[in-house]
Amino acid sequence: MHFTIQRNKLVEAVNDVMKAVSSKTTIPILTGIKITALEDGVTLTGSNSDISIESFIPAEEEDYQHVDIRKTGSIVLQAKFFSEIVKKLPSETVDIEIQENLSARIVSGSSEFNLIGMDPDEYPQLPQISEHHAFQMPIDLLKQMIRQTVFAVSTSESRPILTGVNFRIENDELICVATDSHRLAMRKAPIESGLIKNFSSVVIPGKSLNELNKILEEKNDTIDIVITGNQILFKTKYLLFFSRLLEGNYPDTTKLIPMDFKTEIIISAKEFLQAIDRASLLAREGKNNVVKLTTYEEDNQIKISTILPEVGKVEEFVPCESLSGEELKISFSAKFMMDALKALDATDVKISFTGAMRPFLIRPLDQDSILQLILPVRTY
Repeated sequence: MHFTIQRNKLVEAVNDVMKAVSSKTTIPILTGIKITALEDGVTLTGSNSDISIESFIPAEEEDYQHVDIRKTGSIVLQAKFFSEIVKKLPSETVDIEIQENLSARIVSGSSEFNLIGMDPDEYPQLPQISEHHAFQMPIDLLKQMIRQTVFAVSTSESRPILTGVNFRIENDELICVATDSHRLAMRKAPIESGLIKNFSSVVIPGKSLNELNKILEEKNDTIDIVITGNQILFKTKYLLFFSRLLEGNYPDTTKLIPMDFKTEIIISAKEFLQAIDRASLLAREGKNNVVKLTTYEEDNQIKISTILPEVGKVEEFVPCESLSGEELKISFSAKFMMDALKALDATDVKISFTGAMRPFLIRPLDQDSILQLILPVRTY
């Protein structure tokens, strides 16, 4: 194998696949990046037990040459050293040549490195996925849906299924749900489901989706999403991102979402978020980071407060655009509320309560494709 490649293209691809390389693996070959050079370009692959990432650099694109392939072949190089080397090479091009005994000669400008490689035949094959269960959606929409749900996954391994985001398609609509049993985030979006009409829901690890979101660029292109038995593939023009799926049945969250409300407020999301943020300066010193909300219908405002006997207290009144229903005092996690408001990304929000000890909903005004649900905290 022998090729010369644009260093910036190589660095981009290395950064992408490094997100799938684990230094803690018990399989030595997986500490490496597999590099394969064919006539049409160079493919880099990184893999661990959860995700596999393949990044392709075309030899030519729009009459611009990224790679000059002198000889085809493949090698696996230690990811830790290779990634650091390519970032710091001095020239705009990099020449990589595999010599005898799987030794890689890496030359850029006046700098030359020699790395001992590993046998590419020992590198595990990426999953073979039939594209029968496939659909497409805009990349920027997928990134938004992940961002608006993934923060609500559980970080506890006591219920592994809750550490993922539930993807399901119903009536040409993709529904993404995440919950840690104390809060829930849901986002819906219409899609063209292609060859697939209905599939039983799948659960994608939250960690996988976070890594995918870091790699995907904000642009108008579409992404293919392909589902098979225990794997999901996200596929763009030059990137393949495989993730394992979590096993088990995701709980039926539709039963958690209340339909009848006793108190509703409409409020500026920014003002409400800032008030919660200020109250949390004291609240986070407490065990549960709890703030209290009290409604005052006659004044059309709410009070946000926190009292910590050993520290002090904070009170702030926030005007509402509208407030209706029963008077209410309710306590909840300041962090959960701030996470929810940031995810909604709305100017005004409607908050619907069913009582002091019942779950409540936060939604953008006049939009039903997204909602956040939070369980209150019992305070004595």
